[in-house]
Amino acid sequence: MITPLIAKLLRVWPNQAEKRPMVPVQPVESKKELLIETRVKPTYITCYYPLGREEDNLPAYLNFHGGAFIMNTKDMDDPYCRKLANDTDSVVINIDYAKAPEYPFPKPLEQVYQIFQWIKEQANELNINPDQLMVGGQSSGANIAAALCLLLKEREQSQPILQVLSYPMLDFVTPHAEKPEPDPRRAKYPQVANFLNRCYVPEEGQARHPHASPVFAKEIDGLAPALFVIPEYDAFTPEAEVYAENLRKAGNQVREVKFKDCYHAFTHLGPEKKAEEAWNLIAEEIRDVISRCRY
Repeated sequence: MITPLIAKLLRVWPNQAEKRPMVPVQPVESKKELLIETRVKPTYITCYYPLGREEDNLPAYLNFHGGAFIMNTKDMDDPYCRKLANDTDSVVINIDYAKAPEYPFPKPLEQVYQIFQWIKEQANELNINPDQLMVGGQSSGANIAAALCLLLKEREQSQPILQVLSYPMLDFVTPHAEKPEPDPRRAKYPQVANFLNRCYVPEEGQARHPHASPVFAKEIDGLAPALFVIPEYDAFTPEAEVYAENLRKAGNQVREVKFKDCYHAFTHLGPEKKAEEAWNLIAEEIRDVISRCRY
């Protein structure tokens, strides 16, 4: 009973990432809100269509926001979805996945898997190309993007053409107190991170499941090409580097870019110049992948 109460209290804390976006808020051709039925819960998604483009067969990028699996909504990523849509001539689909502790692992993953399938089935109505889907996210959202690729492989289904993992949380096994946490407040109170972790993986043995902690995944050949956006100073940087190397050794295409003098969530909290560079990098990678698919 106490865990959901604490989670609800954390959710009313002001989200600093929404106060001042790191990129200008751009107009788009259209923005469509849809409610999708899944076996986990009804789920809102937002589709952003690039300015001047709404014809059929556009590529699509699925975005999963950050928030330690328990906080925030898709609305925090509105400015960035607009930018990516316009910069890449793609439909960006922003997904409000279910939050822990009410919906612990693996429910959010199963939810986004069902949404991924629904998007492929509704491709014509959504004006997208079902063979040019990409996934990405930040922090907990990056975990979900990585896990979705693993789940698709496990179920012998086609991969996205790209996965973008920005400062991903990929290791629930290693206690946060043993991670190189540069933030003195987070380093002083690792029990807070432990509480967040337990919200998502509350049951014995869940933390080591490869869909919760992808660094422990073994069958990782044939996964979607990966872009890692990694800040220099972050407790999760070592696990991101480990997973990037694991993917590389398994024969996957990996691009790993480290941003100097940056911390966790820098794409939303700054410094502004570095954040803009990161979003431009993601847009560039999306364009390159789409271009390769066309030839």
